[in-house]
Amino acid sequence: MPSSPSRRTRIALAVAGVVVAVPAIAVIVLLNYDWNRARPWLNDKVSEAIDRPFAIRGDLSLTWERQGRSDADRSWRDYLPLPHLVARDVHVGNPSGWAAPAEMASVGQFSFSIDLLPLLEHRLSIPVLRFDTPAVWLQRKADGANNWTFKPADKPSPWKLDLQRVVLDKGTVHYSDALTRVDAVADIDTLNADPNYGVAWTLRGKWNQQDVTGGGKAGAVLSLQQQATPYPLAANITVGGNSIAVTGTLTRPSALTALDLRLKLSGPSMARLYALTGVLLPETPAYTTEGHLTGHLGERENRWIYDQFTGRVGHSDIAGKLEYRYGQSLPRPLLTGAVQSKLLQFSDLGPLIGADSNASKQARGVAPVQPGDRVLPVEPFKTERWTALDADVNFKALRITRDKDLPIANLDTVINMQDGVLSLKPLDFYIAGGRFTSKVRLDGSGKVNRDAIGAELTAAARHLKLRQLFPRIEEMQATVGEVNADISLSATGNSVAGLLGTSNGELKGVINEGSVSKLLLEEMGLNIGNVVLTKLVGDKQVKLNCMVTDFGVNNGLMRSRLFVVDTSDAKIDIAGTVNLGNEKMDLTLRPDAKGVRVISLRAPIYVRGTFKEPAVSVDKGVLALRAGGALALAAVAPVAAILPLINAGPGETTGCATLLAQQGGKPVAPPPGKSPRR
Repeated sequence: MPSSPSRRTRIALAVAGVVVAVPAIAVIVLLNYDWNRARPWLNDKVSEAIDRPFAIRGDLSLTWERQGRSDADRSWRDYLPLPHLVARDVHVGNPSGWAAPAEMASVGQFSFSIDLLPLLEHRLSIPVLRFDTPAVWLQRKADGANNWTFKPADKPSPWKLDLQRVVLDKGTVHYSDALTRVDAVADIDTLNADPNYGVAWTLRGKWNQQDVTGGGKAGAVLSLQQQATPYPLAANITVGGNSIAVTGTLTRPSALTALDLRLKLSGPSMARLYALTGVLLPETPAYTTEGHLTGHLGERENRWIYDQFTGRVGHSDIAGKLEYRYGQSLPRPLLTGAVQSKLLQFSDLGPLIGADSNASKQARGVAPVQPGDRVLPVEPFKTERWTALDADVNFKALRITRDKDLPIANLDTVINMQDGVLSLKPLDFYIAGGRFTSKVRLDGSGKVNRDAIGAELTAAARHLKLRQLFPRIEEMQATVGEVNADISLSATGNSVAGLLGTSNGELKGVINEGSVSKLLLEEMGLNIGNVVLTKLVGDKQVKLNCMVTDFGVNNGLMRSRLFVVDTSDAKIDIAGTVNLGNEKMDLTLRPDAKGVRVISLRAPIYVRGTFKEPAVSVDKGVLALRAGGALALAAVAPVAAILPLINAGPGETTGCATLLAQQGGKPVAPPPGKSPRR
């Protein structure tokens, strides 16, 4: 019938009109609705989604906006306008049971868009959340609980929050962290002309009870949905005399789990970093270092890797890689890695044991505790920190120099700290054509002695060439002799002086076929020997056939068991004690002249006084006696204990072999063409 198509058309037009009219009417209603009436419902649903109080106390209005994303991120849904809520005077509380203050954040103006379709799935999808003039207080307790985690796993909610991006404007962020002992406030301001950063901030507060100041920049938009999108960061902070500069990015910001930064550090001593990081590092001279820092923060374990770093400590260079781990999976934080140095200055090692000057101590933030009348370092070890960290770090130095003429090469050691026990095994290096090997163990756990550490040292020097030990002394270049020595000590104390003052063990050494003079002793810095030698032979070069030393050490008192010096002019027997506890000496030198022309060699010489101010005198009563009355001392220690330190080739007899044979009364096979000697 003719009217039929017309009816169908009218029906279709009516349906189409309804389809168009309903959304239009809905839009008109939404635009004209007083959204302040919806605040209680919205506050309730957001509170349920984030499991904490949420309240919009000011005006709430609605507009329609499209999302301003880049073409690369845009989808068809981004072309549709979304309801955009603008709320004023917004407050976000802390999780239930959280101690005061009650609020986590307050915002002067809070604006966001809501994706409508996810509401059907009980999901609040917010593409962009903008904070204007926020005041935020982020807190973390000692047990690791924090107030910025919004969806606790043990409290599921029918409403879920899907927050994609955050935009920050002017405001304040207060950060309190009981784990890292930080309490600082950052004031944020907007940057409008910076292509890389959107906000700038200044910092003030405390870090481990030390003042912290600084500033930096950060991105304006923080993406919480696209976890691979980097959030740019830059900062310069000064705390406790240390300067910290970082440039890099934060990824996975919703969980604060990944940092990728370029880090530069400098300060008066690496030990000062302990208060900032909890990482136990040794006392050092002033340092600076720069490298790549990455952080991975997990639920059970956190890892920080400082890689490809280079720097200087005093006048020495360093480079390497360190990894720091801590968390529930470890009994203590663990530091591992490898550090290398191409050129290490010997003087830069002084602060490790407190052997630097008082001026140097003040520069690295340590009180000048070294008395003017003491030589051995008295600066105490900070053993209370030793149980805070375990470590397994390999350290190598290609060259160590006291000056350019006496290099130590290829130092190699493994620094191991386990439950407060520090060991250097091995601690080896090459020096003067020979090799020094040692093992050091320091027990600072407090299990044996709360106020001191237990120390053990075994060391051996082999084949150190005299000419290489003193390369700038022309007369030494003709010598063929070498030095061999053994050391074995154990002690208890809280400083180098304290350890040596209670030490037990022995020291043995042999110098074979060299030369000695006042000039040599000056080069060695041995003021005592300088004075003694001048008393004996004046200032001239004297051929040294052999010097043998064997000291037993009991509670810091070194007592000579065998101490003989055999030169071209005389044989000198030495007996007495050296007290490492009070730094006093009581030695008697009894020379046996090989020629009557050396009148002074007939008198005993006494070396007494302190290490700092030795006193040397000659026995005038014996000096008046007639020549020939040598007073050689008998050896207390078995000569056989020294023989392993003598290195003689097949068919050769060294000056020390001959001397020890005489001391022990044993015959020595003579060189070819010579008569045997006893």
